[in-house]
Amino acid sequence: MSKLALFGGAPIRQKPFARWPVFDDTERRAVLDVLESGVWGGYSPTVSQFEQAFAARHGARFGVSAANGTVTLEAALLAAGIQPGDEVIVPPITFIATATAVLRVGAVPVFVDIESAAYNMEPRRVSEAITPATRAIIPVHFGGHAADMDAILEIARQHNLVVIEDAAHAHGASWKNRPVGSLGDLGSFSFQQSKNMTAGEGGILITNDEDLAAKARAVTNQGRRQGGAWYEHPTLGTNYRLTGWQAAVLLAQLARLPEQMKIRSHNAALLSNALARTGILVPPAMDSRVTAHGLYLYMLRLNTSALPGISAEHFVKALTAEGIPGASMYPHPIYVNKVFESFPHKRLACPEAERFCRECFWVSHEILLAEENDLPDFVRAVEKIGDSVSALASIG
Repeated sequence: MSKLALFGGAPIRQKPFARWPVFDDTERRAVLDVLESGVWGGYSPTVSQFEQAFAARHGARFGVSAANGTVTLEAALLAAGIQPGDEVIVPPITFIATATAVLRVGAVPVFVDIESAAYNMEPRRVSEAITPATRAIIPVHFGGHAADMDAILEIARQHNLVVIEDAAHAHGASWKNRPVGSLGDLGSFSFQQSKNMTAGEGGILITNDEDLAAKARAVTNQGRRQGGAWYEHPTLGTNYRLTGWQAAVLLAQLARLPEQMKIRSHNAALLSNALARTGILVPPAMDSRVTAHGLYLYMLRLNTSALPGISAEHFVKALTAEGIPGASMYPHPIYVNKVFESFPHKRLACPEAERFCRECFWVSHEILLAEENDLPDFVRAVEKIGDSVSALASIG
C-alpha cells in the first residue's frame, strides 16, 4: 500500500492539469480593439454587442451587463420590485451572494433544503416555505445542473411569485432544451475568475421582459432611462456598469464556450464511469430533463460505507496532496455564516444541506478540460485514498 502524500508519500501527480483561464490572441486582439477605440467604459459599443450576443445564446431578448454576478442579483431583485420585509426563498447550498443580495435590498431570505441527487432546491420544500410575505424564489443551478424548473415555475405561477434564476454556475446549460436563465423572469450569470466564462469579474442579467430589462438597466446605470438625457435620473440607481475591456474578453469567451462544453461533457462521462467502478465515490447525477450541463463543478459524494470515519474535508485534503487541484467543499450551509446573526432570515429544516457538507465535494471545471490521458491520474488518486482509509481516518 502506498503512503498517502498527505503523510509524506509520493503524490500521484506532480504536473498541472489544464490551466484556467483559457485565452489566446482572440482576447488580446479584442482588448486592443477597445484600447484603440478610445471608448473604454460602460458605453463602449462592445458592451451592447456582448449583451445582445450572450442573451441570444441563452434564449433571451434582453441582456443587462454589470460589474459582477452579485450586483446582478441585487439589480434583479430591485427590478422585480422586491421591498424591505418581503420574503425570498433561497437554497442553503450556494455562494453566499444568493442570500446576501436579498439582505442588501432589505428583504428576508428564507432557506429551504436541497434534494439529494443534484443538490438543487427541493420544490416540495419551496411550497412549504411560502407565506403571505413571499414574493420571489431564487433557484440556483448548482454546479451547472439545472434546478427543477418545471416544478419551481408551477409553484411560482400558483402563488404569483417572481423567479430569478441564479445561473452563476450554468453558462450554456439547458433544461428540456431551453437555456437556463431565460426560463424565469430574470436570470443572473457571473463572470468571476473561476467561472466557465470569465473576464476576471463581471455579470449579466437576461430576460424576455422588456419592462424588467429597462428597470434593471436603470438600477445599474445611475437611475437613467434609455433614451433619456444624460443628467436625467428618474429612479434611484448606481453605477454597476461593465467595461468595454471586459465585454471584449467575454465575447471571445462566449465563442469558445460550445467547444469547451463538449470537452467537459466528454471527460465528465469518462471520469464518472471510472469513478463509479471504484465504489469509493458517487459520481454526479443528471436529471434526464437536463439537456446540457454547465459542469462548472464536478460534484462527488463519498460512499460512506467504503470510507468509514472519513469526511469530505478529510478526502479533499488527501486528494489535493496527491496533486489533484481544484478540490473544495462547503464547510457548512451558508446560513451558518455569522452575518445572518445580524439580519432577519428564516430557515426550514435542512438535513440534506447538512449532509451535503459532510459528504460532498467538487473539483472545478478546468480538470474536465484536461487531456483524456490525464484523467486516470484522478482515478488512481481516489483509489490510493480508498486503500488508506484507516490512516486517513486517524487524523480525526
